[in-house]
Amino acid sequence: MLDFLNSRRTIRRYTGRPIDPALLDRLLEAACRASNTGNMQAYSVVVTTDPAIKAALAPAHFNQPMVQAAPAVLTWCADYNRFSRWCECRRADACYDNFQSFMASAIDTLLAAQTFATAAEAEGLGICYLGTTTYNAGEIIDVLHLPRLVVPVTTITVGWPDEQPAQTDRLPLDATVHRDTYRDFTPGDIDRLYAAKESLPENRQFVLENGKETLAQVFTDVRYPRRNNEPFSDKFIAVLKQQGFLK
Repeated sequence: MLDFLNSRRTIRRYTGRPIDPALLDRLLEAACRASNTGNMQAYSVVVTTDPAIKAALAPAHFNQPMVQAAPAVLTWCADYNRFSRWCECRRADACYDNFQSFMASAIDTLLAAQTFATAAEAEGLGICYLGTTTYNAGEIIDVLHLPRLVVPVTTITVGWPDEQPAQTDRLPLDATVHRDTYRDFTPGDIDRLYAAKESLPENRQFVLENGKETLAQVFTDVRYPRRNNEPFSDKFIAVLKQQGFLK
């Protein structure tokens, strides 16, 4: 199992082979066995296979080609609509229109999504997470007709791989694992932990072609700059208000 997990890679190109609906259902059943808060399963997933709907979703994901090329696009949503309706039908106070409930639901959604991803890869499928989901959540809500108390959190494209890309690098374990308490990083720690990443030829080329001095500047100035982060933050906060999770 560890060898399998350590060999995983993101797949963005897929063959034309469809996914058997029975297999997809088995994978979704496995995903629904993921841990979740209070066994409420306050999440939903919209499985999109219709080419027209995939085409409508594509602009929200900046027209990344795998959105339309993948046999299935799964939009994973924090969802307190269904649970609240159950409460209302059973004369219970549905008190989940708040940020705490959104956070709990979003965490549970991601646990289910990652369980699906691992199960899909174990069956030989390839997956790609789309981080663009929260950037344009409002547009996705419109395309998928998501009601109040439902907010898209992440998207996974899935299909049979048509590539075997190199694995992306990862930081040493010391960068992410702290023992007993959090140990902050000294400049020397940062130099040591990022040395391998910064020395990779592809990352050196990344710095050069973007006209920057360091790899960190590529992230802060080009890939994920403040000029994008702040407007997208404002958009997502507006979505949470619109969908009833923020007053």
